[in-house]
Amino acid sequence: MLQTFIEWAWARHHNVLSWYVRPLFLLPFCYFAYRRSLLGIALTILALATSMFWFPIPESVSPAVLSALAAEKEYLLGPWNLWKTILALLVPVSFTCLAAAFWKRSYLLGLIVINAMILIKILWTFFVFDKDAVMAHLLPAVCGLFALNVGILYCLRRNCLMLPEHHNRAERLDQ
Repeated sequence: MLQTFIEWAWARHHNVLSWYVRPLFLLPFCYFAYRRSLLGIALTILALATSMFWFPIPESVSPAVLSALAAEKEYLLGPWNLWKTILALLVPVSFTCLAAAFWKRSYLLGLIVINAMILIKILWTFFVFDKDAVMAHLLPAVCGLFALNVGILYCLRRNCLMLPEHHNRAERLDQ
């Protein structure tokens, strides 16, 4: 039964739309970290982890996408060494750093961590994927990086990430 579920989910992971959506989960993750909501952070991580199979199986899949997913599968199922383990541990460490940055209201550090997370993922693809697969992955990654930076900078500019008591103080200063 587990094998059937994995095959069902893997077929949906071929839908490139999920590649564009997944980085966007870092926005609510940052928001909930800022609001210090452990439940919100946990739900966002759950949504991120399951988003790979939210979309239908695509009618057609480009050879580049097939190559990227084959390389990803080979990487994950292949032998594990110290270097691969360290890279895998970077994922929870980077999420912890990102949450800590926004929890402590350090927007600059948060932006640095987000950019580092995505840039490391992009660099990883250059080592694991062939040229066509890298190009298939690059556009969703760069779009996600751009959207995250714009979203966070917009929220900072519009004071979306201020606590309610800060809003009241800001309103009094405006009067």
